[in-house]
Formats: sequence, C-alpha cells, structure tokens
Amino acid sequence: MKKAAKRIREDIAPKVAADAAYQNAKQNTPHTARMAHDQALHKAMQILLKDDTQVYKQYVENEAFRRQVSDTVYALTSR
Repeated sequence: MKKAAKRIREDIAPKVAADAAYQNAKQNTPHTARMAHDQALHKAMQILLKDDTQVYKQYVENEAFRRQVSDTVYALTSR
C-alpha cells in the first residue's frame, strides 16, 4: 500500500490538480467541483493503467479503495 500511497500523492493528484475542467469547476459549487474532480481522476487512472496495472486493478475492482483514492485526491487537490 505504501507504493500506492506514493503513486496517489506524487502522480495522480498532480494530474488531477492540473486538469483545466477541474480547475474551472472549483470556482462553482462543491458538487460541480467534485463531479469534475471525479472525471479528472478517471482520466488520470486511465493513464496510470499503462504504468501501474496493480494500482489500476485495485481502483477498478475494489470499491473501498476507489472511494479512498477519490477522497484522498480530492482532499489534496481541492485547496
């Protein structure tokens, strides 16, 4: 899990934070921002599929892990 946490902090969160649609949505309602975040996270995870299939597999197959990743990345990028 240490590898996954590092990947989330150093690879996934920066990609999500840099997403233009998410940046724009953060100026709107929290609900709109979260929807844009989730879309940006999905795109980042698709990119991750090429680099780290193990983390991607956990994300796709494990609902609790997916929620944790989503909440963690949102907390890291919503500031």
